[in-house]
Amino acid sequence: WKEPTRAQWSAFSAAWVGWVLDAFDTTVFLLVMHHIAKEFGVGIAAVSGSMTLTLLVRLLGGYAAGWMADRWGRKLPLMLSLIWLAVFDGAIYFAPSFTAVVVLRTIFGFGMGAEWTAGTAMAMENWPVRSRRLASGLLQAGWPIGFLLAALTAYFVVPAWGWRALFLFAAVPALLVLPIRWMVPDSHSK
Repeated sequence: WKEPTRAQWSAFSAAWVGWVLDAFDTTVFLLVMHHIAKEFGVGIAAVSGSMTLTLLVRLLGGYAAGWMADRWGRKLPLMLSLIWLAVFDGAIYFAPSFTAVVVLRTIFGFGMGAEWTAGTAMAMENWPVRSRRLASGLLQAGWPIGFLLAALTAYFVVPAWGWRALFLFAAVPALLVLPIRWMVPDSHSK
């Protein structure tokens, strides 16, 4: 734990928080699927199917972020993906129809794939080689943390303000772009 420098910890932390947010965003949708189905008068299978679209579009986001990261560094696509996630999370609050929710979540998936690709590459390239296996495992551990945070947030937010407000809460972490911009070193692979 003493081997990584402050800059290496910053890069790792940015990626780890990205994984936490990815789990948070995935989980909040799962937790309110029945609310969405009820409000828009659709079956739970339709809402579940929209999750499949989100995950499929992740592939495109990952590919695009990899392409960008190889050209301009890892930090830019990571920051763009966090902003992307916030915009499309927040937009779900205003969705007038189930079709709008599906379209927004599908486009949202692009940012999820981008976040994973750029964040993981940045963390692993910045981390000391000797302990990358451990760091990779810790990165994966961000997922259960995000899941827990989503469950706790939903527990308090949904009864008080409804399911839509949960997506506004999910948009707030885009503010992490600011410390990432100034505190996290970039890694380039050319």
